[in-house]
Amino acid sequence: MYAMVVDHVGERERLHRVDLPDPEVLPGQVVVDVKAVGCNFSDLLMVEGKYQLKPPLPFSPGTEVAGVVRAVGEGVGDIRPGQRVVAMLDWGGYASVVAAPAAFVVPLPDSMPYEVGAAFGVAYQTAYLALTHRAALQAGEVLLVHGAAGGVGLAAVDVGCALGARVFGTAGSLQKCEVVMQHGAEACFQVDAEDWVQAVNRASNGRGADVIYDPVGGTTFDRSLRCIAWCGRLVVIGFASGDIPRLPMNRVLLKNISVVGLNLGAYKAQEPATLVRSLEALFRLYERGVLRPEISASLELERANEAMALIRERKSVGKVVLIP
Repeated sequence: MYAMVVDHVGERERLHRVDLPDPEVLPGQVVVDVKAVGCNFSDLLMVEGKYQLKPPLPFSPGTEVAGVVRAVGEGVGDIRPGQRVVAMLDWGGYASVVAAPAAFVVPLPDSMPYEVGAAFGVAYQTAYLALTHRAALQAGEVLLVHGAAGGVGLAAVDVGCALGARVFGTAGSLQKCEVVMQHGAEACFQVDAEDWVQAVNRASNGRGADVIYDPVGGTTFDRSLRCIAWCGRLVVIGFASGDIPRLPMNRVLLKNISVVGLNLGAYKAQEPATLVRSLEALFRLYERGVLRPEISASLELERANEAMALIRERKSVGKVVLIP
């Protein structure tokens, strides 16, 4: 097997190929021949040494893969060799073969290509758990999705539409807004071309957004407080802007709003069953045809640095996928 690894963390660190022995099949684990790897903003942060989880060096990034089960360890009863699966990892996914805990290996629907399976987990689980588990989004409510053309943003647009919400988005260009609208959003506002705060208030007849999904942070978070509805819920997903905002509590009080967070990685330790159930629920929605993951780039695994650059420079729409 081989993996793309990093020896020293840093903003411009380069991943390089390393040939390795195949992983040993341990009790409770599943060894998977990887067919596709999902790339995420968290991979970039991990390589830069800015993520909350800091693996020992050297390491391979990557937290989601799709592939075929090569072998199962002792005590694994519901996964079999030859089965198509997705696996959720802490890191190590930029590889041709991975070993994963059986508890976080889920069968892939027959109708789902490997590339879609690899692009599905992190983004769609983040969106689903944020909107259902944390924000209790209801049909007919207004959902505002920031960074709506990115991986977790476009997933939130998809999930919000599937849940029956009126979905608005913000994005960085007309072309990105067009993709957001193609995924079912009622409106999408260019962040540098118009006052999206006024646009959201106008489009919602002055009420504002019932739920705001924010993976951006910084001034986007600050301005969101000006277009959130009475009893609205603002879900903090991350800080792609690089700026962690502060919360003026008077605004929380005056509008009776809730500000909640969603840390997907923490579910593995705190609520693993919820994490697995969310993926199973999403697969059912996919099979109903109401979720349509967008893959803007599919690159060979050895081009992992190019994939990182696409994410860093915000040149991707939806997800970037690597193929061993």
